[in-house]
Amino acid sequence: MTRPRIKICCIASVGEAWMAIDAGASALGLVGSMPSGPGVIEDETIARIAQAVPPPVATFLLTSETAVDLIVEHHRRTLTSTIQLVDALADGWYSELKRKLPAIKIVQAVHVRDDKTVEEAVRVSEHADALLLDSGDPGREVKVLGGTGRTHDWSLSRAIVERSRVPVYLAGGLNAGNVREALDAVRPFGLDVCSGVRTDGKLDPAKLAAFMAAAGA
Repeated sequence: MTRPRIKICCIASVGEAWMAIDAGASALGLVGSMPSGPGVIEDETIARIAQAVPPPVATFLLTSETAVDLIVEHHRRTLTSTIQLVDALADGWYSELKRKLPAIKIVQAVHVRDDKTVEEAVRVSEHADALLLDSGDPGREVKVLGGTGRTHDWSLSRAIVERSRVPVYLAGGLNAGNVREALDAVRPFGLDVCSGVRTDGKLDPAKLAAFMAAAGA
């Protein structure tokens, strides 16, 4: 199995960005305004971090917007290399989003809940550049769109990986103690971690190093 790409999410500052990069991260998650969950920072801070990060490290704007024009506006305020859609986007809008932002990669988060999620993910893989499998619950009155610190059924994630037309990142409750099991069970292209490498909300160098070592990165 090849080494997974590692995305460290909930990056809050340029200092945290460089800590993650120095540890071997290939992507950084920068969380825009959300209805709930950790890691939200101002768009100005996202833009400052994105500007400071050198290629080939990818910067992901996590946006909860679901209308194309609002997604485009959010990206233009931040100028990241990638957009991570944490909520569902109507199928017909992917082509319009790519037409307006042709140089930007689109990663669609899919919240793994039951067998129906597998078919949803396979369908979405025909439109997005990558999938990210998370453990949120967008059906709640106040949507939960990530950052839960909870795992989900990895057998469903494995089924998605086997059928997806695009690379798949695995997120949701990962840490140094379970990441090897997750890799063996799911065999994703990449991993996404937030709370598993943090203490009191701040990026923890020891937890980060332990996660990277356990993940083989």
